[in-house]
Amino acid sequence: MKHFKQIDVAHSPDADDIFMYMAIKFGWVDSQTLRFTNTALDIQTLNEEALKGTFSATAISFALYPFIRDEYALLRTAVSFGNGYGPKLVKKKGAILKRNFKVALSGAHTTNAMLFKIAYPNAKIVYKNFLDIESAVIGGEVDAGVLIHESILEFSDELCVERELWDIWCELAGEMPLPLGGMALRRSLPLTDAIETERVLTEAVRVATSHKPFLSHMLMERNMIRVDKHKLKTYLNMYANENSISMDKIAISSLNKLYEIGYKHGFYDALIDANDYFIPTEYNQTRFS
Repeated sequence: MKHFKQIDVAHSPDADDIFMYMAIKFGWVDSQTLRFTNTALDIQTLNEEALKGTFSATAISFALYPFIRDEYALLRTAVSFGNGYGPKLVKKKGAILKRNFKVALSGAHTTNAMLFKIAYPNAKIVYKNFLDIESAVIGGEVDAGVLIHESILEFSDELCVERELWDIWCELAGEMPLPLGGMALRRSLPLTDAIETERVLTEAVRVATSHKPFLSHMLMERNMIRVDKHKLKTYLNMYANENSISMDKIAISSLNKLYEIGYKHGFYDALIDANDYFIPTEYNQTRFS
């Protein structure tokens, strides 16, 4: 019996991450050497587990990556960028936020947390599961909250948008795509396995994107998605699209701008270039040529 190496993949339970992985789960994409398992966790937990090195491959907030760069390589695939949209800072209608307002964020190392902290240095921050942020604002536990994932498409009519984090990003970076989430792979994997993992994950996103209506229907049928089919279509067009298959030069430039901003504002101990942290896929070409 052939022995397959197991790769544990962690991703968030939001629609775009599930969508981008499911081609593997359904057997539409496979490997001759690897087998994959998956775990769904909220983004704060994913970032915390990445800091511990828990999973072989894991979804992360892009803003986290400089903290794990020695243990994980960046993958080019399964990425989510905002382009004219992104997380939203919401409050109760009619509320006026003080300089030191209390806000709920989805995690300390998320991209939205970094941008928020730059824009609102005096705010008092608490961290919550992203699913609990809306109710915390409505219930008065916090003055405001940053909504992410599908929550940006529909929220209580008791709330209104105080500020789009896209606007904060544009003030800092200009009109570039906003890097939100990506994938990282543990460096302890043999390079050939790392290259194969990225190949399979890339193909999974490609296949999912090419069969979006069919796969979306399967996910809805299995009750794996929290929104209706119309919002799912909108959401996937925003965050799981052709640009999610593999980062292009514009996406990488945006990512480097994020790291430049983070370094400038004291979030990172060094200024990094994302190009130095991708898996060298050319290795196989040289080895087997």
